[in-house]
Amino acid sequence: MVGPNNNLVDLAEVSGGKFDSDPIKAFPRWAELRAFAATVTEGGSPANPDELDAPSPWPLQVFAIGLNYRSHAEESGMGLPAVPLTFTKFTSCIAGPNADIPIDAPMVDWEVELVVVISSGGRNIAKADAWNHIAGISVGQDISDRALQFAAQPPHFDLGKSKKNFGPFGPWLVDAADVPNRDVMHMTCTLNGEEVQNTLTDDLVFNVGDIVEYVSGIVELLPGDVIFTGTPGGVGVSRKPAVFLKPGDVLVSTIDGIGTTTNRCI
Repeated sequence: MVGPNNNLVDLAEVSGGKFDSDPIKAFPRWAELRAFAATVTEGGSPANPDELDAPSPWPLQVFAIGLNYRSHAEESGMGLPAVPLTFTKFTSCIAGPNADIPIDAPMVDWEVELVVVISSGGRNIAKADAWNHIAGISVGQDISDRALQFAAQPPHFDLGKSKKNFGPFGPWLVDAADVPNRDVMHMTCTLNGEEVQNTLTDDLVFNVGDIVEYVSGIVELLPGDVIFTGTPGGVGVSRKPAVFLKPGDVLVSTIDGIGTTTNRCI
């Protein structure tokens, strides 16, 4: 937990064992935890960005939404989906905000995304109630091996988006209640210092409430589940000529008011 002066605080220690340091066990008690956090006035140690793990490091389920920005659907030459185009990323791809990304294929691409983490979970969650089931917001990258993704017809997304460290996110999980305008956030991505993606999240085809309502109507959302909500236009595969990640490249992803991740390609 981030405490006073942006120090990292051991939740179990500062709460005298009332809360567990395992975030998966803390997420179902998010409202209670939030109230407790407001009472913490001292303690902790300075955060080392290189040591931060993902805010939900071992989620039971990871969902991702394709073609969910109008600008990305347009650059892909595809129409807007009628329902959220939902696929999964396997848990073993989840990594910390500054994790290195291994490049072992010729067509590895970037996708900056707004990421949300589920708190109390449930089934058949109404759109109007969706934010009450969300612990917080992070920034992430849905790294994608395009050659693997399109190796078969129709394309299969899951494996091509689930290699080692292909799901970095963080650096913080910002409480959803602390984000004043959750539907219009500014998100950018740079590659080696050059801006490649720049959007406002009001370009989403399906917003966070839509996604939570749709997915929870099919499967049960569980505490700590992670949802990558989609990427805007500007991905490498849609450029002319196409651009892909190579060892030595550096991706910097930012959502204003949420945080920045930095990922070096190796």
